[in-house]
Amino acid sequence: MRVGRSPAVRLRRLSGELMRLRGEAGFTREDVALRLGVANSTVYRIETGHTRPQGRTMRDLLDLYGVGGSERTALLELAREAARRGWWHAFGDVLPGPYVGLEAEASSVRNYEPLLVPGLLETEAYARAVVGAALVKDPAEIERRITVRMERQRRLTGPEAVDLWVVMDEAALRRPVGGPAVMAEQLRRLGEVARQPNVTIQVLPFESGAYLGMGNPLAILTFPDPEDPDVVFLENMGGELYLEGSEQVRGYVQVFDHLRAAALGPESSLEKIESVEKEMAGR
Repeated sequence: MRVGRSPAVRLRRLSGELMRLRGEAGFTREDVALRLGVANSTVYRIETGHTRPQGRTMRDLLDLYGVGGSERTALLELAREAARRGWWHAFGDVLPGPYVGLEAEASSVRNYEPLLVPGLLETEAYARAVVGAALVKDPAEIERRITVRMERQRRLTGPEAVDLWVVMDEAALRRPVGGPAVMAEQLRRLGEVARQPNVTIQVLPFESGAYLGMGNPLAILTFPDPEDPDVVFLENMGGELYLEGSEQVRGYVQVFDHLRAAALGPESSLEKIESVEKEMAGR
């Protein structure tokens, strides 16, 4: 197990294994809740990865499903790994879902953004303007949100740096978030990061017109362990959505491939970023 392995990913695998075992044992969720003396919602939250089964509940589940030997040992160890706390747990009050935990374990992230610079690439000043626009007024909460964004960016460097491929609409470059000076600094940051070997940035120029997937931000996370399938992350005003079904993931991978094909190549994209930066800086 590599250093920094995310409990969010372990919990996701554990929930999938428990749901599989229940199905193989021929029980419904209602059956399990009745036999264990817990609420139906508890079984649902365990199987959807919203909560980790406590030690006794975990053992009771394995007893009910008739799991023993090496498989039982492996699942109990998986449950212990899922109980570890990553750095982001301290910021649970400003993190609505498990995305940051999954991102911390991902080996690659494919991200499309139509209006904003991705969080992994934001400067502090840009991030502060984005958080402020979200009507967050509590100074302490603002600082915690900024801290999370900056901490996430550690994934871009080091021996286990994430491979990041970003496709951005030109609108994300030209919207002066925080004002022209803040935006110029942000664009310079994009130009610097785009030169890292593990980062690819492509821009969808206005002249390309309409394109497949336009206006719907998405992220596709891939993990180093083949037992952990890709996750598609979608976000809108209604909240967060995580897709794991193979057909669903395949569909969004195809959408992202269309976005890459429609965008400028990395070199031309860098030229576009530098050109807009000069406009913002008044040069």
